[in-house]
Amino acid sequence: MGVSEPDPPYARIVAEIRRRIADGELRAGDRVPSTRQIVQEWGVAMATATKVLTTLRRERVVHARPGVGTVVAASGAGPSVPRRRRVREPEELTADRVVRAAVEIADAEGLSALSLRRVAAELDVATMSLYRHVGGKDELVLLMSERVFAEDELPEPAPPGWRARLELVARLQWAIHRRHPWLVQVMSLTRPRPAPNAMAHTEWALRAVDGLGLDPVTMLYIHITTFGYVRGMAVNFELEAEAEQDTGITDEQWMESQGSALTTILASGSFPMMARLTARLDFDFDLDTMFEFGLNCVLDGIGVLIANHGK
Repeated sequence: MGVSEPDPPYARIVAEIRRRIADGELRAGDRVPSTRQIVQEWGVAMATATKVLTTLRRERVVHARPGVGTVVAASGAGPSVPRRRRVREPEELTADRVVRAAVEIADAEGLSALSLRRVAAELDVATMSLYRHVGGKDELVLLMSERVFAEDELPEPAPPGWRARLELVARLQWAIHRRHPWLVQVMSLTRPRPAPNAMAHTEWALRAVDGLGLDPVTMLYIHITTFGYVRGMAVNFELEAEAEQDTGITDEQWMESQGSALTTILASGSFPMMARLTARLDFDFDLDTMFEFGLNCVLDGIGVLIANHGK
């Protein structure tokens, strides 16, 4: 009598998550472990963790919810046997659907969770059918960035004055990063890629400071400075999204949990300035408020540069 082979690691993890759902530990709408959490909890490779979530999606046990992550579906118990995949005909598939699905995955779980196989699973098509529309993951990510940059149009005519125009484009980029935290990984200051929708923002910023007597290098540096400031602050969106996925707590909850330790450190006398200031004000680590403060400082500095140019 032969000895049965043990289930592969991904199947055991799938079974465990299904058990948690069946026992009510995870209910409809609850977030299931992310790929990073699966790697940490079960000590498996990222590829295995991805296969776990892909399997659960195919069984309709879970689905991706943009801005939240992978959650238990309304009929979370799912079928006991995986359903046979229905492969759609290639003509039913479009580049727009592929890119839209990829953006939803990245919004919900981060860019690290994105792969062509994962997108195919989300669309319930064969992975190879995607290559009729995208050349690979790099091209897909570029198309994703172009899609999100096209979500909000830069208004024409532009508002009067260089400052109002730079404020507008900076705040628009900030809103795009807020909706799509993964975008910060794609945009590069040193290795920009040809992307017309993103380049339209560069064109807007350059036009904002055109006609002020600035040389071309200074004009370009002004754009890079404002763009770099937005991108630098937007890194926190991605870090917060990853931290919330890994820990399951929000930034407000995390700050509350650190209160006692912070009070002890400040009471030690090693940081008198911080202790004095924090005792006198109620500071809120709100990214939008901090962004606006910093943006005003950046634009004030640009204003001084423009005023002193040629003196």
